[in-house]
Amino acid sequence: MSKSVNSGIANIRNIAQCYETVMRTSERNPNLSGLACFYGHSGLGKSFAANFVANKTGAFYVQVKSTYSKKAFLQAVLREMSIPVAGTLNDMMETAASEIAKTGKPLIIDEFDHLVNSGKVEIVRDLYEASQGTILVIGEELLPKKLERWERFHGRILNWCAALPTDLDDCYLLRQVYAPEIAIDDAVLEMLIAAVRGSTRRVSSNLENLGELALEAGKRQVTLANLKEILPHGFVTGESPKPRTF
Repeated sequence: MSKSVNSGIANIRNIAQCYETVMRTSERNPNLSGLACFYGHSGLGKSFAANFVANKTGAFYVQVKSTYSKKAFLQAVLREMSIPVAGTLNDMMETAASEIAKTGKPLIIDEFDHLVNSGKVEIVRDLYEASQGTILVIGEELLPKKLERWERFHGRILNWCAALPTDLDDCYLLRQVYAPEIAIDDAVLEMLIAAVRGSTRRVSSNLENLGELALEAGKRQVTLANLKEILPHGFVTGESPKPRTF
């Protein structure tokens, strides 16, 4: 995927990472497993990337909730497939697996940690075995380690893909989306990346805030020299506010 900004979406590295993982898994040798895992710390834009890739590839996309039972998970999968939800767990499993096999569309399962934490990993392995399709699971940084408990699942992961922190090239693209009316010096962008430890979410929110405040201050370019004037309290880093004193 080319690095660009289209329709208000910055094609940052993690979109490319997710897309290439789905495509590489989909185009695998038929003798190989079709499971893949996209993992990384919160804030790196994994869910955003997954939604974008689902739209681009036509994949089925399901975001797991912490309350999901096996039944609720399969119901969510069938709703995404626009298939009426009915029958037993086994009926729903067979219907969902048949749809994956018939359409050839990948299934992307976001927030997979919820199924791992509640011990429901095997239902996804069953779905894969019955369909032999392409399934991408997405979760937090420790997801690969957690999956070691389920060797039959862990051993079937063909592609492991680690989400990447925002770098300067990503920041250029994000600036075009969130602060398009101002110029920002590289030194300021590098300071921002370091302050938020590469969190895509916080880079984006800080860029939007910086853009608004710069325009309010009548500045069209943000430099190290005028940053303090525009942003007197510094970047929002995610650290909790310090206790107040009266």
